[in-house]
Amino acid sequence: MRRVVFYNSRINKWLRAPDMLQKRHFFGSCVINNCLYVAGGECEGLQRTLRSAEVYDPNRNRWSCIAEMTTGMVPSTGVVHDGKWFLKGLNSHRQVVSEVYLLASKMWSTTGNEMVIGWRDPSISFNGQLYSADCRDGCKLKVYNRETRSWTRFIDTRHHLGSSRALEAAAFVSLNGKLCIIRNNMSITVINISDPITVTEVDSASMWEAFARKGQHRSFMANLWSTITGRNLKTDIMHCQVLQV
Repeated sequence: MRRVVFYNSRINKWLRAPDMLQKRHFFGSCVINNCLYVAGGECEGLQRTLRSAEVYDPNRNRWSCIAEMTTGMVPSTGVVHDGKWFLKGLNSHRQVVSEVYLLASKMWSTTGNEMVIGWRDPSISFNGQLYSADCRDGCKLKVYNRETRSWTRFIDTRHHLGSSRALEAAAFVSLNGKLCIIRNNMSITVINISDPITVTEVDSASMWEAFARKGQHRSFMANLWSTITGRNLKTDIMHCQVLQV
């Protein structure tokens, strides 16, 4: 794919953004300093994984190339942590590789195996710490210890939901100082990191109903959610990035 669209909440419409410079799919993406970065992936017709990367600046409304990765990959997970963009995926030989983009130098380099081993999707940088799922539905979390250079168990909610595709954790999001675990079926678990014992299950339908109870707001949320996920909620959450324009 090359085409890019974005949702403008002010006018309640999807609009076209400039096309990416390189056609790609199965790529990694992130937001740093209100700019959208994409890297790696595959391109139809090319018998190799991509090394190229580019950045979109909403203020200039254009894409620009940045330094290429040292190794092409199809990213499986990625996170922005400590001012760096970490990516982990498979190269053209189906081997696990990892890279880190250093914003200060605008260059890529390889990462240490200590962090890559045990790192799985989804993950999030939260309050200066790097957290990752430790089970399929996200009921267990682990944290990366810089001093020991290893992952350690952080929390076990002891509330295992299941291992089906619908219950698989798709994304971690920070909200009002709490960590939200969003699953493919749109169910959400809210965890207070400062008090890991406090875990609240939130039914997505009830949450949106409480947020938009009547009239225009209710219709707006229903239409937006169905546009993103599909009318029957049979699609999976892929990537969702937010930019200020």
